[in-house]
Amino acid sequence: MTADASGGPVIVIHAGAGAQSEELTEHESACREALVKALRAGRRALDDGLDASRAAERAVMVLEDFELFNAGRGSTLCSDGTVEMSAALMRGSDRAAGAVAGMRHSQNPILGARALLDSPQVFMSGPAADERAALGGVRQRPATYFVTKRQQASLSEYLADQGNGPNPGGAGRATVGAVCLDGAGMLAAATSTGGIRGQPPGRVGDCPVIGAGTWADDRAAVSCTGDGEAFIRCATARQVADLVDRGESLAAAVEGALGQIASLQAAGGLIALDRDGNVAMPFITPVMPRGLWRPGGPPETWVG
Repeated sequence: MTADASGGPVIVIHAGAGAQSEELTEHESACREALVKALRAGRRALDDGLDASRAAERAVMVLEDFELFNAGRGSTLCSDGTVEMSAALMRGSDRAAGAVAGMRHSQNPILGARALLDSPQVFMSGPAADERAALGGVRQRPATYFVTKRQQASLSEYLADQGNGPNPGGAGRATVGAVCLDGAGMLAAATSTGGIRGQPPGRVGDCPVIGAGTWADDRAAVSCTGDGEAFIRCATARQVADLVDRGESLAAAVEGALGQIASLQAAGGLIALDRDGNVAMPFITPVMPRGLWRPGGPPETWVG
């Protein structure tokens, strides 16, 4: 899906590309409400005079706090039953970036990424990432706060099925993200995830890898979701921006980038926004909950 340019501001969000699960069907209304709430949070940030990076951050925080999405509380579980969360935030005007991985205690991992945005470091992982976030005022929670009965049941099902052939993981790849173009023309991207259901502890996907799952510069902002290893191998988020810089339309750029993902027998989707306000929300999975807001209209949401 693409939308024609109309300038800024624009906010686009996603809640992960994946299968049409029974859970998503049953709770579609609640998921749409969470998407609308996230768009409104981003809009309020812009109305308050904050920039695109803050708007994207605020939208992602709402998605992290909604436990049916795979980020923050309600994240998918590693094979040992623990939660390890990742996030990234990038500001397009100066390519400032902050990324975190292996977080176990920060209520909103995207704020852990924010804590690094203007620091000498770009990427921190494990306990040090949580400690740095705590120093920045990010609320810390016991590890049990992030583990839900829903995800415990999902992990048990996954582990039981491992001996019975491929398991697609359902909503286990449902990374969340936001891209924003503010009224001053600044672009930003934010992404947050709990990873893939049943992943080995220590595994890191594309979400916090700058240029793979998250990217923003003065040309485009991109947030990806799906089979993370493939997005890393293709440097998908940066590739979209590079294609735009070479004169490709945003629609053509995202089609080409996802074509490379498909060529690796992988799947996923992304949201992208260019400096003219063009929007793209393609996916090569059954569903990708997503939303869009522009001035003068209500928040719009889609699932399939």
